[in-house]
Amino acid sequence: MWVPLLLLLASLANQASTSRERDWAHHGSSMFADLTPREMHAVRDYLHSRSEMGLISAKDKSLKKNSILLIELHVPRKHEALRALDRGQARPPRQARVVVQFGNQAHPNITEYIVGPLPLPDSHQIRTFKGDRPIRFESRPISSVEYGHVNAILEKISAKVDKILHESTGFTFSNCTDRCLTYSDIAPRGLEPGERRTWIMLQKFVEGYFIHPVGFEVLINHKDLDPEKWTVEKVWYNGQYFDSLDEFVKKYEQGTISKHKLPEHDEKDLFSTYIPRGRSNTHTNIHGPKLVEPQGHRYRIDRNFVEYAGWSFAYRVRSSAGLQIFDLRFNGERVAYEIGLQEAIAFYSGDTPAAMQTKYIDAGWAMGTSDYELAPGIDCPEIATFVDMYHFYDTDKPVRYKNALCIFEMTMGLPLRRHFNSNFQGGYNFYGGLENHVLVIRTTSTVYNYDYIWDFVFYQNGVMESRVSATGYIHATFFTENGLNYGTRVYNYVLGNLHTHLIHYKVDLDIAGRENSFESLELKYVNFTNPWSPRHTIKQSTLHRTQYETERSAAFRFGKKFPRYLHFYNDNQKNKWGHKKGYRIQFNSHAHSVLPRGWSEENGITWARYPLAVTRHKDSEATSSSIYTQNDPWEPVVSFEDYIRNNENIVNQDLVAWVTVGFLHIPHSEDIPNTATPGNAVGFFLRPFNFFDEDPSLSSRSTVIVRPDKEGKPKVQRWTSEVVGHCVSDKPFFYNGTYAGV
Repeated sequence: MWVPLLLLLASLANQASTSRERDWAHHGSSMFADLTPREMHAVRDYLHSRSEMGLISAKDKSLKKNSILLIELHVPRKHEALRALDRGQARPPRQARVVVQFGNQAHPNITEYIVGPLPLPDSHQIRTFKGDRPIRFESRPISSVEYGHVNAILEKISAKVDKILHESTGFTFSNCTDRCLTYSDIAPRGLEPGERRTWIMLQKFVEGYFIHPVGFEVLINHKDLDPEKWTVEKVWYNGQYFDSLDEFVKKYEQGTISKHKLPEHDEKDLFSTYIPRGRSNTHTNIHGPKLVEPQGHRYRIDRNFVEYAGWSFAYRVRSSAGLQIFDLRFNGERVAYEIGLQEAIAFYSGDTPAAMQTKYIDAGWAMGTSDYELAPGIDCPEIATFVDMYHFYDTDKPVRYKNALCIFEMTMGLPLRRHFNSNFQGGYNFYGGLENHVLVIRTTSTVYNYDYIWDFVFYQNGVMESRVSATGYIHATFFTENGLNYGTRVYNYVLGNLHTHLIHYKVDLDIAGRENSFESLELKYVNFTNPWSPRHTIKQSTLHRTQYETERSAAFRFGKKFPRYLHFYNDNQKNKWGHKKGYRIQFNSHAHSVLPRGWSEENGITWARYPLAVTRHKDSEATSSSIYTQNDPWEPVVSFEDYIRNNENIVNQDLVAWVTVGFLHIPHSEDIPNTATPGNAVGFFLRPFNFFDEDPSLSSRSTVIVRPDKEGKPKVQRWTSEVVGHCVSDKPFFYNGTYAGV
């Protein structure tokens, strides 16, 4: 009698505890919610009211001005957040991070502020970086106003060279109608700190202009805040360099240089467009398979708080870098405090100056604000929940990006697990299977030519996957014979340049608590006498564990041997079988380093030295990169190497795993018009490793078991009803694609 009563009391206590933890997680999730338009307006108005700052509109045409560049959420310190998440205490006040450009003073600078409390701010303080590094004014991201002045100087350049451009390409930069040129600007903007010199590559302004270079590039020095003082320092045309526009024009007219003339532009050439061509082998009068939810959503969303199949988490989209999730729990137990995108880079090689200078560091282009509208049925299933995003970057008011994030459940078309148990006599003992449903939270970043699709995927068995799929247009330059050393010819005058994509994530794991340790597991051969046949020996693998005690020992270099099992665990928490509760990181990547250690621009991406580095958590080490690295990678404001330089102890500590994934892309003909996602997806898995007593997806009622009855007929056992309901939407496809201030 007492045992059932005790079990009932224990069950009720566990339910109460789980409910309380769920309520606290829900209560704390708003700490991580992105700023609302109202909050952004309030922060802007507060700072503009501070007369000592002298702030004016970001859209004012002058570069000699003080203006706001960025407003985004300032995440609270971890220990403050955990008081709300783990004890249900009051949430810390909401604050904003603000980047202000002070151009209208004797020594222009960039200053960051923490402004709060929200929604009615009344104070601000300067935000500093680790080591109190100053932010060079030249390292600021380029603004729309500065682009306006770039356009103006290109107009001046075109006045001198449009005749040549027309002879060479059939297109001009100015005074054009349907034969216009556009441009791509290349970064970093210089070769050493304090410079602001940008190579500009001209392209035909047609659909897919990224792969229409015309063989003309100019180097513009635009460091001075007076655009009238900007200069052209170099010209590149058809493989030849010139020290000035005048020299180029003079030699061209004298006929002393090698000229080129592109083939006549053919409007019917669909080379760079999405327009279908070729023979189709698929019935076009029949739609393909669709994802449906016959009885509605099985997940719950309340603002930025999401629950699904035992999982709960809060999410945000950081304007500077992109998607993050916080307080990731499974069945009420926290697995990770923060998992977030930090940086994405694409480093190129080439024969033209633009190609050899292209080292894109995408947070410097406010990668998180490039999350444009998602198309239902293509970017996300039609059944997805779509969410608008709001950003305040290079603007005077918040900008709404409609349907920029989506959340949906889908079937993987592959069982989560299954077994057919044969009786080896033409029949079976049983069949058991479980359909593999997952929840996906997705956003995209279209940083100029490339489209990154960012996914966090949540499985029913406690596994989480982080994945990025690359698509979009390749970065192409004008073809030269020597260019074949750096890529592939993809059109009669176009070279697809080889490049490496690297993506960096912060993974702040809290496995059964904050006191975690890290080890790797590998196999070693052992050789011993066969105990049941002493004249023979046995060779077999044995488990070998390596404990990492310091940050430096847990920083794995590219090119060195990398362990296969990367295990984070809590030494003080064990499962039913006495194993330390843990999770492992499993890579899906073929990344490699992009530059030799310590070489010039490599100083700005020291995180790219390591597929994995493990550090102790510090609020002062919140990110591995910054929006300033793109234009000053030589002496960056944030240097990841500093995080491991002090070589602190990492045993039974609050640990952060910094994960680098990526791939080499050697462009090929099939990248025209676009790079496709198959084979271009990389990421990592977080997989439970003795965290549970058994597979937690056993709680799923989607399991199906089939056994033969006494007459040998199939007896189906299931815990969900037969599926009935509406299947396919009758709404026509609609896509708007616009975004605007609010």
